[in-house]
Order: sequence, then structure tokens, then C-alpha cells
Amino acid sequence: MLPNVLKVGLTGGIGSGKSEVSRRLSARGAVVIDADKIAREVVEPGTPGLSAVVAEFGPEILREDGSLNREKLGSIVFADQSRLKALNAIVHPLVGTRAAELQQAAPADAIVVYDVPLLVENNLASMYDLVVVVDAADETRVERLMKHRNMPEPDARARLAAQAPRETRLAAADLVIDNEGPLEDLDPKVDTLWTTLVTRRSATSS
Repeated sequence: MLPNVLKVGLTGGIGSGKSEVSRRLSARGAVVIDADKIAREVVEPGTPGLSAVVAEFGPEILREDGSLNREKLGSIVFADQSRLKALNAIVHPLVGTRAAELQQAAPADAIVVYDVPLLVENNLASMYDLVVVVDAADETRVERLMKHRNMPEPDARARLAAQAPRETRLAAADLVIDNEGPLEDLDPKVDTLWTTLVTRRSATSS
């Protein structure tokens, strides 16, 4: 990967619609490095990551087929910050290593979008040329988690509480995508964002 690659940090609180923006940027030509996807890969059955998680949290966080029971693990770590830190200490270094490999494989003129849910929480903004935050009100996000993920309201609110406050995330943004409305409103906003990123990449590489 050469220096004129544009590195974009994409983040947003759970339920904000960040993944929808990420998919649309990928369809427009961005190289997307999805931290959540990598985080799942590094704890697949047979990986050192899964072995480390089991050693920390016990075999009860496994399903019968030996895969990670994410719902059960989530109910543990999102109710206890110390347990969340223990999980992150295992997973984050593995994700970082894999992300670095994908970064090096990106084309020289790429717009590389790093889809990072905890970008703000982990103070990663300085790693990117610009930070894009997908934003929606807390109550909207809770409603989405309950409706689309069948998450009980207390669990949904616990997930929000485990992340940075909305105001903190917005303060880290260079660009904000307002995703308060329906999905059909998102495409023109992503089109505008993509035009901005292409312009920024051209300025960087010239």
C-alpha cells in the first residue's frame, strides 16, 4: 500500500446504521476493512483466539458445535466493563494484525474505509486521514436494536451505555452522516460522501 491511499475511519454507535453505509461505500469502490468481521474471524473454531477466549471466560460460552456463543458472551461483557476489557485485550491485537495485512494488500490509489465500531472509545482517530461518523439519536438506535435484532430493551440500553456517548463520537468526526430516517434516504447521502472522498483522494495524490 502506497502513501497516497486515502484512509477513512468509519464509525457509529450500535444501531446507527454504520454497516449500511459501509456496504454502500464498498459498492461504490471503497476497499472496506471491517473490524467486526475480522473480530469474528479471529475467534472461529480452531483459532488461537477462540482458545484464549475460552480460557478467560470458560467453556460455557461455547455452543454445542464448538463455536462461540456470541449472545451469551455479549450478555457477560456488556454488563461488566472489566470483563469487556478482558475480551478486548484478547481480540484487539488479533484484529490489528489481520487489518494490517489487508491494508498492505490495498491498491495504491484506493480509498480504504476502516469500519471500526470502537474507533472513538479506543482513541484511534489519529490513524486516519479523516473520520466519518454515522449518527442517529439514542432512542432511535434502541428502537432499531429491539426491532431488527430482537434485543430486549435493557440489553439494548446496556450496549449503548458500553460505548462512547453520542456527543463524544460526534466531536471526533470530520464528516457526519445523519441516519435518523429510513434507509432510502441513505443512498444520496452516501453518494455525496463518496464524491467528497474521491475529491480528497485526488488532492492527496496530486
